[in-house]
Amino acid sequence: MPKAISHYVSTDNISLHYIEYPHDNAPIILCLHGITANCHAFDGLVAKGLNKDYHLYAVDLRGRGLSSQPAFEYAMEDHAADIIALLDALKIEQVILMGHSFGGLLSYFLASRYPDRVSKIIILDAAAEMHPDVIEMLAPAFSRLDKNYPNWETYLDAVKAAPYMTFWSDDMLSYYKADVKTLEDGEVTPIPNIAHITQCAMGVSNEAWEVVIPTIEQPAILFNAIEAYTLDQPILPDFKAQETVAMMKNCRYQAIDGNHLTMMYENGASEIVAATRAFLQHE
Repeated sequence: MPKAISHYVSTDNISLHYIEYPHDNAPIILCLHGITANCHAFDGLVAKGLNKDYHLYAVDLRGRGLSSQPAFEYAMEDHAADIIALLDALKIEQVILMGHSFGGLLSYFLASRYPDRVSKIIILDAAAEMHPDVIEMLAPAFSRLDKNYPNWETYLDAVKAAPYMTFWSDDMLSYYKADVKTLEDGEVTPIPNIAHITQCAMGVSNEAWEVVIPTIEQPAILFNAIEAYTLDQPILPDFKAQETVAMMKNCRYQAIDGNHLTMMYENGASEIVAATRAFLQHE
């Protein structure tokens, strides 16, 4: 696994943490993670070579990872303002966005609201409508929040026992290490807290995605994880993904092995990297 370079930038009274995989003169991809995730959510794609052709940045969104945790302001426009401020600080005029889940929705929002700053979008399992039971399906992932574990090993055992963890990959380790902080007594607890994540979820529900997404004109690709996540069903049914693809002027659909989480590792990651390369090279 290539080693990421860690950075911080101050924007609008908060500090954003991001990692970078430099590649001189290569197209820039900015990676936006899921609702409770962190910047290392894309390490499985890096392990399969995404950084070989692209200069990658991956950011910890506010309230997650090593970025600041303001008490309020977790709407989509707040996250989008952070990303534009980050691009300004890095002096990047236009970027390719790669977003997983919540980060995919944020990519739609940015492409619509700031079209001059976004050249293309790569969406990983995010659509105008997800499975109707999406909140229940995400409950096992949310249940780890605001909970203390006796030590790192106990936390990792709980992670591996989650119903959506159909296999374990060592490429997941950096992501889960970045998910927790160690307390003074040696216990560990996840960094995201349920109050902030609830605000994020409300921000998603407050957007009229069926209005936002059809305004997107940039070339796009939507990767859809086709295997069951929880409740024996995928979190994004294929027909819902296809409906979102049809909303956009220039979007293609690609089914991917794995579920909403495991698509980011091993076979799914290899498929995403290969299809991303083909998409970007032929657009």
